[in-house]
Amino acid sequence: MESANNQVKKTPFYDQHLACNAKLVPFAGYWMPIQYRGIMEEHRRVRTTVGVFDVSHMGEFIVRGSSAEDFLNYIAINDVSKLAIGQVQYSAMCYPDGGIVDDLLVYRFTDHFMLVVNAANRAADWAYLREMLSRFPEARLKDVSESLAMLSLQGPASRAMLNELIGAGGMPEPIKNAIRSSSIHGKKVLVSRTGYTGEPLGFEFFVASADAEWLW
Repeated sequence: MESANNQVKKTPFYDQHLACNAKLVPFAGYWMPIQYRGIMEEHRRVRTTVGVFDVSHMGEFIVRGSSAEDFLNYIAINDVSKLAIGQVQYSAMCYPDGGIVDDLLVYRFTDHFMLVVNAANRAADWAYLREMLSRFPEARLKDVSESLAMLSLQGPASRAMLNELIGAGGMPEPIKNAIRSSSIHGKKVLVSRTGYTGEPLGFEFFVASADAEWLW
């Protein structure tokens, strides 16, 4: 059991979870918190004010190159050519026979795309993408999952907290299914509004893993 536990990875926020006395369990290959003081208390806090969630176990892949768009249109069910820079698309990857590999989010930036995939399917998603990439020699794929930390901010007070962090005039609030680049006290932060759980408010922060403790 000890050797198995040693193989479980830690997210960049692991030490912060320990400091908050989190109950940690293995999930999708990572130690993840399932509660701190208690599920009901935390549920009420997020429903009435604001809460943060470590989602750094998700997979993030960068796609570049002149055929990146064609590659993504081949493996995903939605047309990524319709995305403007800064827009995000909820989609799914499918096998040639129509079976689903995984659902995912596709982010479009000026010179590349970013895919965010589910933690439990990350290895299988990467293997499938690498296999399909051979059909598109001008597309390049890079796994940046370990170099990024991802923190979700949710609850009715999330907009107020975002504005306090960014500062007046620092960045227009992202509309639904959009991502914006900004800075908090001089550090680069990507802020997206990509939740699809029905919440009217909710944001996600992407920062370098080395900045995770600072963001927390």
